Amino acid sequence: MDIPRIFNITESAHRIHNPFTPEKLATLGAALRLETGTRVLDLGSGSGEMLCTWARDYGVIGTGIDMSQLFTEQAKLRAEELGVADQVEFIHGDAAGYVSDEKAGVAACLGATWIAGGVVGTIELLAQSLRTGGIILIGEPYWRQLPPTEDVAKGCLAGSISDFLMLPELLASFGHLDYDVVEMVLADQDGWDRYEAAKWLTMRRWLEANPDDEFAKDVRAKLTSEPERYAAYTREYLGWGVFALMTR
Repeated sequence: MDIPRIFNITESAHRIHNPFTPEKLATLGAALRLETGTRVLDLGSGSGEMLCTWARDYGVIGTGIDMSQLFTEQAKLRAEELGVADQVEFIHGDAAGYVSDEKAGVAACLGATWIAGGVVGTIELLAQSLRTGGIILIGEPYWRQLPPTEDVAKGCLAGSISDFLMLPELLASFGHLDYDVVEMVLADQDGWDRYEAAKWLTMRRWLEANPDDEFAKDVRAKLTSEPERYAAYTREYLGWGVFALMTR
């Protein structure tokens, strides 16, 4: 079980696998008013930066599940590095359908809502692991401006314009599901740059170290095309944020 190899290569040096900076992640933790001992469940936990830093800074405990074996190992190392390995657990596994035995005060899925077929299914999944009065966190893209054509949407790596909503519509959609939006923290362009541009140096270093790998041709093609694609499309049109929800 693993994610596609290209992600394990391009994001192998990332601590955060979305457009949040460490500062934004800390802002989110502070905004949620986390209390010591709060249990956090993170589906699609990546390299564990959210759980590990929140355990260090706010005293939370919790579990992260991710399909990437590499990222899961990195998360365990990060927990050791920050001295929180006794507070957080990382499981290499499929987060799709995962329901925690212990109810969480915060149940999160940041940027991996495909695990349950989209935002609606992911909220329903997270709700099964949430204690009464708890908070669901959804990390999701939205259109900063509506793409003028379907080709522009595809340039943002969306399947179509209909894949994402404008921010007001996305916020309204949570209300239609009977949830209050109680907080939000949005990525900025610097965060997008750090997420995307950091991949380019990682790809270049990987190519230098693996010139004869059968995958090198694909990585070379991606490194050649990504800077222009990102600047022309994703950076201009796509936003990303984390939305805190409580059931009404």
